[in-house]
Amino acid sequence: LRWYREYFGSSAWMSATWTSLLVAVLTTLLATPLGTLAAYGMHCTSDRIRNALQLLVLMPVVVPSILVAVGVFHLYAIVDLNYSITGLVLAHTALAVPFVIITVLSSLNNYDMTQEMAARSMGASRPQAFLGITLPQIRFSVLTGAFLAFITSLDEVVVAKFISGGENATITRRMFNALRDQIDPTIAAISTCLIVVSVLALAAVQIFGARGKGST
Repeated sequence: LRWYREYFGSSAWMSATWTSLLVAVLTTLLATPLGTLAAYGMHCTSDRIRNALQLLVLMPVVVPSILVAVGVFHLYAIVDLNYSITGLVLAHTALAVPFVIITVLSSLNNYDMTQEMAARSMGASRPQAFLGITLPQIRFSVLTGAFLAFITSLDEVVVAKFISGGENATITRRMFNALRDQIDPTIAAISTCLIVVSVLALAAVQIFGARGKGST
């Protein structure tokens, strides 16, 4: 357990870990509603508009990460967001939203929209019908999208390498720098901790999803 003690006893590693977890949570809280609403809006449009929008929202996934990182770095240099939590959250949200959209949109494609239309015909507004009828039935896909957003942010290294640093350096950036400079066994301990966090997050999604299916 020597290298775990090295990890948990290091203020630098702990600071980077809390930064990554904070950014990942904030990214999840921002990307999940944005991606869900975007998927809902795309589902309610015509096929022609939906196809065009899908191409647009998938660009952060299709474009190589290094190109995204360079572009974000130059933009943040203008607006003074480099090495800030806000800049990290916004950049990671842009990378995470497509995964939420894909997940939620696939669920909406199998959802019977006549249920929502029936609620609206009985006096419910569109937001009320969505929150009361549609969202409870697609919540597992929303939770899955939130999980993907969390993991996307937590594991992201290329963009973080460009726009994070100093007190706001992420754990992945510090790991990359440590691997570049020397062979540090502490990184193996950190890797197992990240795997545990990912597995626990996935287990939580599955548990909440199972409860949701049981209640319905």
